[in-house]
Amino acid sequence: MTAPRWLDDEEQRAWRAYIEASRRVIDLLERDLQQASGLPVTYYEVLVQLSEAPGRTMRMSELARRSLSSPSRLSHAVARMEQLGWIRRESCPSDRRGSFAVLTDEGFRVIEEAAPGHVESIRTHFLDHLSRDQLRQIREIGEAVGGPLQGERDAACDGAEAAGACDG
Repeated sequence: MTAPRWLDDEEQRAWRAYIEASRRVIDLLERDLQQASGLPVTYYEVLVQLSEAPGRTMRMSELARRSLSSPSRLSHAVARMEQLGWIRRESCPSDRRGSFAVLTDEGFRVIEEAAPGHVESIRTHFLDHLSRDQLRQIREIGEAVGGPLQGERDAACDGAEAAGACDG
């Protein structure tokens, strides 16, 4: 067994500052979105992905990847949004196990109404505290950390997709 690679003081401060700041920002964004539009962040993320997709349509497995959601969590969220009339599912003609999520006009209206308040919340709780140079640094850090981790998540979802779980 290898010895733990303990954090030094600088690493510990950086890690804790990151965790504290990210949790506070996410909590505030979720609170604001819920209060302003009644939308959970999970639903908002799914609606945004579909609103930006060609034809407002995306395969469920791809939607899970892009919304950083587990297949089961996505399936539950899509089922609820189907009940609300915001999304409909369509079968994949080339793959009986696969399905597509399609954003309805009502779902598009919901995201259009929620977006201005959510963007203002992002500005208030995150962007307004940072310089352009700091924004660039955060983007670069996010890409450096997130890029390699995306492959790990995609591999896990690919395994679930093979079992039919990613397409709900």
